[in-house]
Order: sequence, then C-alpha cells, then structure tokens
Amino acid sequence: MSNHKLELFIRRTCPFCVKVLNYLDRRGIEIPLRDISIDPEAEATLISVGGKRQVPCLFIDGSPLYESGDIIAWLDENA
Repeated sequence: MSNHKLELFIRRTCPFCVKVLNYLDRRGIEIPLRDISIDPEAEATLISVGGKRQVPCLFIDGSPLYESGDIIAWLDENA
C-alpha cells in the first residue's frame, strides 16, 4: 500500500462509510480521511474528480474508487 497515495472521502453519518471505517479500524490501516460534511474543499475535490458526491470514495493515486465492498476488496488485496 505504501506504493499508492490514498485518501478516503467519507461522511461520518453514512452507513457505508462506517462499514469501511470499521474495516480500517479492525485491520489497523490508517488512511487520510476527508469528511465532505465538514470540509467544503474535500466535497469540491470529490465532485470535480469523480463527477459525483458519492461516498465512501477511496482515491488511489488520484483516481476514485466507489462502493464500500469494492474499497474493502481493494484494501484486502493491496494492504
């Protein structure tokens, strides 16, 4: 995972975000978090790069990956 620049865009009240955050906690994985509900710049970045306001979204080297199951699967393979 150290070969990739990662950022996780979330909203703390989103159940799918909570699912990913719980997974990270269980695995001891630390990824910079950007909470779009309190960070307008993060929300603008999410929309400008990904074209939508959907969370959770894991930016992998600047490319968005959506869907909690897909994010967890990617982390399982790359963490």
